[in-house]
Amino acid sequence: MKKLLLLTLLGVALTACANSQKTQPVAQSVNDIAPFPAAQVGYTRYAIHLPTIANENNAKVEVIIGKEMNVDCNLQNLGGVVKQEELKGWGYSYYVVEKTVGNISTLMVCPEGTNKNQFVTINHNLGLFSYNSQLPLVFYVPNDLQIKYRVWQPNAKTMQASAE
Repeated sequence: MKKLLLLTLLGVALTACANSQKTQPVAQSVNDIAPFPAAQVGYTRYAIHLPTIANENNAKVEVIIGKEMNVDCNLQNLGGVVKQEELKGWGYSYYVVEKTVGNISTLMVCPEGTNKNQFVTINHNLGLFSYNSQLPLVFYVPNDLQIKYRVWQPNAKTMQASAE
């Protein structure tokens, strides 16, 4: 009886050990991680769930906030304020686009027929985010905006600058 109990406990321990070594799936919802607030009326909540990668400390995430617009040959941007908020009691950050200002553009005369559809972005000062597959990046943006992102990873040899 003692041998059976010991073998059963050993089997449970081995199963737990094997299960702990499997990679965890990416969360389906930010609410699986923490109670992030629902989007207010007129806003959409976006979450960027990053997969596990090797050397996450070396990677960065660039977040691009904007919308598709029909534009001419001028340089186009959207004005906007992106504010970092803290999820109270959790210490996690999320980001809210508080207001956007219409199209900001240079004023060059453009030849006829130069209009095209382009993703026009808000120039925000958030910089690059640290790569973290354990915690999603959460954004609340007005319904007419979208969130895109790009992962930056070093793939070149690090070089030494010369002192002058």
